[in-house]
Amino acid sequence: MESAEQISEILKLANSKKIPVIPRGAGTGLSGMAVPAKGGIVLDLSHMNKILKISIEDRLAIVQPGVVYADLEKALAPHGFFFPPDPASGTVCTLGGNVATNAGGVKGAKYGTTRDYVLALQVVLPDGRIMRTGSKAIKSVSGYDLTRLFVGSEGTLGVVTEITLKINPRPPVTTTALATFDDLEDAGRAVSQIMHSGIIPSVLEILGRHTIVAINQNMDLNLPEVDAMLLVETDGYTREEAEYQMEKVIGVFNNNNPKEVKKARSLQDAEELWKARKSAYAVLARIKSHFVLEDVTVPMGKVADLLKGVEEISRKQGIQIATFGHAGDGNLHPQILYDGYDPDQVKRMEAASADLFKLAIDLGGTLTGEHGIGLSKAPYMGLEHDPVAMDVMRSIKKILDPNNILNPGKMALDG
Repeated sequence: MESAEQISEILKLANSKKIPVIPRGAGTGLSGMAVPAKGGIVLDLSHMNKILKISIEDRLAIVQPGVVYADLEKALAPHGFFFPPDPASGTVCTLGGNVATNAGGVKGAKYGTTRDYVLALQVVLPDGRIMRTGSKAIKSVSGYDLTRLFVGSEGTLGVVTEITLKINPRPPVTTTALATFDDLEDAGRAVSQIMHSGIIPSVLEILGRHTIVAINQNMDLNLPEVDAMLLVETDGYTREEAEYQMEKVIGVFNNNNPKEVKKARSLQDAEELWKARKSAYAVLARIKSHFVLEDVTVPMGKVADLLKGVEEISRKQGIQIATFGHAGDGNLHPQILYDGYDPDQVKRMEAASADLFKLAIDLGGTLTGEHGIGLSKAPYMGLEHDPVAMDVMRSIKKILDPNNILNPGKMALDG
């Protein structure tokens, strides 16, 4: 596809014939959003990959949905600006997919998710009508917030064909440090105290014991095998600003019984500290024939409870679960490792996933912080959303898509 008009004609035809249409970007989603669950037309948006406008004066960029996140970052870099959400798949994922899933990443604690940066959209509705939402102004309270309705809707309400994004000046200075803890309570308390200290780090990541052990078994990093490792980054517009923030963070670490605290003294030091976190996903993916990367999120004060709960679920189900993620916004990624050719392990993996979702909700959290619901979490929507909320969501879907042609089977909206 190369234009909204082409997509409009396809949707008009599909709607008249009641043929399912599944919008697709790069296909990097982890919850099955782009899977054609009921057959139909897969609408490939990757060729709509133009950066239409960058306006530093207005602090915005206008892009088509097929633009790769990293390509926008490259285009913004000479201006000293960036688009902050920073998803882990940023070198390949598309901005349309980021909008569809409300994607986030390691900088979520300070900078938020995609939703916080979408100013306006062009959307093709299921009946082929082309609609614009929002404006190019940084703030607007005109009418219902239709823009946010489509952000995170996973292609179930319309096909996004143009995105207007707010962009930020990039702080030129960062500092990095790492702390290890023998006790999850100490690590969890440190996270909570940092986020209440008046300092908001640009990055606050956590690795659990099973993840650390797996990294040591597969890489020559010789990490201390502790209950938790915290990686923190602060940023600013002067060295003094970033250093002041980091000293306060290190003070919190030192007040919570760390086994060790390391501060990067150079860019090379920082890269060394980052190696463990950056390798976690790939290392864990090699351990077993199959894995499921979950995406549960809890209030920041419950991070330690979530980590302990994951360990209990691992023991209860007799299956390996290694955890890492974004401690600074309570968004952790327990990675369930199993043999997909063993029916018993598949059954235990499914039980562990269900236990994880219930744990997150019981702790006041959510099924997903950034990966979306899609197919894989649709059966659990009732855990988080009461019957009235589900009825309202299904009613919105029915008003915009009465023939249920757009991405059917996702988000439990078909009921």
